[in-house]
Amino acid sequence: MSEVCQTCGLPKDLCVCESIAKERQRIVVKIEKRKFKKNYTVIEGIDSKEINIKDLTKTLKNKLACGGTVKEGKIELQGNHKNKVKPILIQMGFAPETIDVV
Repeated sequence: MSEVCQTCGLPKDLCVCESIAKERQRIVVKIEKRKFKKNYTVIEGIDSKEINIKDLTKTLKNKLACGGTVKEGKIELQGNHKNKVKPILIQMGFAPETIDVV
């Protein structure tokens, strides 16, 4: 017998918790300048308890061909990718009206 999700009560392969969580997020994408005038794209507002933020970071790094990390609940990507991040997040199931690009 397959495992049952503790939140929604459905089997793990039919679980809808993550897709519901993606619709409720309030995501902000912005650029920060760091030392040596390097740009970092910072994505914040993603709840790491509901969404696997490490898998999300890995997917973004692969699609954008850049380095990055997760620090204090924020995704930090090397370079200026603020115009490219929103379409990728929408493709991954996040609602377009919940993503703000600053």
